[in-house]
Amino acid sequence: MATSALPVASHALEPRADLTAWLAVIAGALGALLATLDVSIVNSALPTIQGEIGATGTEGTWIATSFLVAEIIIIPLSAWLERLLGLRTLLFVAVTTFTGFSILCGLAGDLTTMIIGRTGQGITAGALIPTAMTIVATRLPRRQQPVGMALFGITVILGPVLGPVLGGWLTENLSWHYAFFINVPVCIVLLLLLWLGLPHQRPDWSYLREGDWFGISGMILGLGGLTVVLEEGHREYWFESSLIIWLTVITVIGFAFLLFGQIYARRPVLKLRLILTRQFGSIVVMALVIGMALYGTIYVIPQFLALIAHYNALQTGYVILLMGLPALLLMPIVPFLVTRVDIRLAVGAGLALMALSCRVTTDLTVESAGGDFTVGQLLRGVGMIFTMMFLNQGAIASVSKEDAGDASAIFNAARNLGGSFALAALATVQDERLWHHSRRMEESLSANSPAVQDYLTRLEMHLGSAEAAFRTLAGTIQQQAFVMTYNDIFFVMTVIITLSIPLVLFLRPLPKGMALSMH
Repeated sequence: MATSALPVASHALEPRADLTAWLAVIAGALGALLATLDVSIVNSALPTIQGEIGATGTEGTWIATSFLVAEIIIIPLSAWLERLLGLRTLLFVAVTTFTGFSILCGLAGDLTTMIIGRTGQGITAGALIPTAMTIVATRLPRRQQPVGMALFGITVILGPVLGPVLGGWLTENLSWHYAFFINVPVCIVLLLLLWLGLPHQRPDWSYLREGDWFGISGMILGLGGLTVVLEEGHREYWFESSLIIWLTVITVIGFAFLLFGQIYARRPVLKLRLILTRQFGSIVVMALVIGMALYGTIYVIPQFLALIAHYNALQTGYVILLMGLPALLLMPIVPFLVTRVDIRLAVGAGLALMALSCRVTTDLTVESAGGDFTVGQLLRGVGMIFTMMFLNQGAIASVSKEDAGDASAIFNAARNLGGSFALAALATVQDERLWHHSRRMEESLSANSPAVQDYLTRLEMHLGSAEAAFRTLAGTIQQQAFVMTYNDIFFVMTVIITLSIPLVLFLRPLPKGMALSMH
């Protein structure tokens, strides 16, 4: 009995975090919000930006893709960079250069400048996400970490859902340039908080001299190639494109380099063996599923509302924002629930709610609009806050303090990769099911059918020509096929999330007896 009480006693004896520690935690949360916000803030403004810088629709996709590719590369490298430079130095460099690249994007007058700016934003923003979790794990005692994780978790949820609304509002009322310039004052505040909240650490250049260069180059080639393949594969018709074939080869070579570094390097760039543990490995898989659910719905719902309900970007943004409301309402009580509710029960319930949120959106019709997504978005928001909060805490509780940086990098990279997998898979499913439903409906409409002929005759009388009548019928078929396709997509997401629920059985309860305090 005495032995089992030791962990609780040791937590009770830990000193409470001081003001500087909380300033560091707030800085980490603000940095993570900035990084996740900038993923989606340009989505609403993208058509306007493309028009002003003279980019085609295909070229314009690289404005978003370049950011995602750069971010997914740097996230897992952030732990190594932190050990090399020290946490405060790394974040000072990241925030300062992020500010510069944001200004460059706001001033861009051509596609090349914009892509350079967005790539730079992605590289520097990628360091802000996992380091936020690292700050919580290293600056707060165990009993206060749930509060810090709540602050971090809400930013990860709010960033992607707030981005389209903020970007749309700025574009409609000011200019798309302000979607980038708005970062400048936020970064100034962030630098001040970092200076006050984090102690200076001397760089450890031994990590540079003895660096796992096979692992580092493998991370860049493997993750960079994989992300581009997932983002652009659908547009390039997958392996019909020589670009996708070569990128796939580069991806395989990159992951081979990474594996070589894991086996032979004295100090691997990232401790991927953490994934082999039951607790952390299951958390990583669920992080992939969360990324798929979060970014998948943010991808699908705006498409439906634009094509079927004819919503503009700002109207769509308000519907997406509904998912963030539960995070704001539940944040004050979630840290207390983390210490009192079994992680298996909480994450299982959260995943079930996320699955249910997709299931209730599988009966869409051509009459559906934003209101038909309200229940699903709110359920998804509640499910997301429970799974994210408990898994964030579970990720850092399942490893030692020394491995917190690696665990954070792997966890956040998995969530972002889940988003990339979702976008690639959903785009492919969308095309396949759209073709299937269109052909099935066309096959069911016989040209000799009296009902079809009568319908076309009435259309021709109303529209004035047979050609216009056929175009209207084709448009109706296409619209109905779109609706059925989106119902299929939500059903697929329901199944995927449901299949991940048994993974909660591999989780271990979080440490008990952590009296929470902000003081």
